Amino acid sequence: MEIGFWQWAGFIGFLILMLALDLGIFNRKKHEVHIKEALMWSGIWIFLSLVFNVGVFYFLGHKEGLEFFTGYLLEKSLSVDNLFVFILLFKFFDVHKKYQHKVLYWGIIGALIMRAVLIIVGAALIVRFSWIILIFGGFLVIAGLKMAFQKEGTIHPEKNPIVKFMKKHFPVTQEYHKDKFFVRKEGLLATPLFIVLIVVETSDLIFAFDSIPAILAITHNTFIVFTSNAFAILGLRAMYFALSGFMDKFYYLKIGLSVILVFIGMKMLLSGVIHISTLLSLIVIVAVLTVSILTSLVRARTITMANKKSKTQ
Repeated sequence: MEIGFWQWAGFIGFLILMLALDLGIFNRKKHEVHIKEALMWSGIWIFLSLVFNVGVFYFLGHKEGLEFFTGYLLEKSLSVDNLFVFILLFKFFDVHKKYQHKVLYWGIIGALIMRAVLIIVGAALIVRFSWIILIFGGFLVIAGLKMAFQKEGTIHPEKNPIVKFMKKHFPVTQEYHKDKFFVRKEGLLATPLFIVLIVVETSDLIFAFDSIPAILAITHNTFIVFTSNAFAILGLRAMYFALSGFMDKFYYLKIGLSVILVFIGMKMLLSGVIHISTLLSLIVIVAVLTVSILTSLVRARTITMANKKSKTQ
């Protein structure tokens, strides 16, 4: 089955419907998202993703279904790195938890648009210039090594060039005005919350330069690439609220993500010599994620027990 206009229109319509229901009905009242609610929505998004995956298997075939699942898992795991940045950004700007949902909501809409453009451009480049896959592969290997050896540092959003431009050429209020991005006070003024949104968008754009080439190593089918990306991003907001209080426990997750990036990069670099199947890629991704998460939890448990023991002595 070829992907035509109606398949694209149906999926985009689904995205618009879910985003409208999210902000217009389920989260119309501003509130702090607690872990129980976040876990429920995480489960809903994972369930919808798996249902869509079953549809891909049935209508498009086994190969495409496996590519979607592998791509979704890859994008979902790489998007976890975004959560670390979101936590630091919200702390830096002192954004109240009640208003974080709106920033992430509009950030996701922007991310979907930006990634759609990158996917179309990336896929077109690979089709026209097959050698560009080597550049993507080398880029991913470098990004993976950088992630593994880069020390944790303090984020400085005020140095963001877009933020500097906004503050220089557009009046910004000193204080927040609830969940508003703009207010009218002797003219139209941006609020600090809009600045936070800009930083979230630019941060996601940087992450997209890693994730898009990575999934293009799994498949060149733009429909599979976009839909797997979209489902991973749509569930990102709920995952943030579910895991924000536990992110420090995933100590080895960054190392695991770096291994995955290097593996995918090497797969692209060696594509002309060795064919690494989608199934093998899936097995490697699952194995690396499992090991990194389990070792992180063991480390966290060991530290907790050691702290309890020291307090009792």
